[in-house]
Amino acid sequence: MAAFVDDLSAGRPFRKGLRVKRVQAASGVWEMTFAPDGRATWRYGAEVHPGQPHIVWRRIGNHDVLDRP
Repeated sequence: MAAFVDDLSAGRPFRKGLRVKRVQAASGVWEMTFAPDGRATWRYGAEVHPGQPHIVWRRIGNHDVLDRP
């Protein structure tokens, strides 16, 4: 998760190894891979601190989190 935070804080695209992409079946939801069977879904929330993106984690676990992102 440190790589995710580093990329998000720097305002650069997420590194390819995180395999960040939108969840097609759920509008506004994103997913990433952080381990061989580690998945997380999130959405961007309203800024809490001006100028800093705010992440609202939805589900964290294995590939099954994608059944209900």
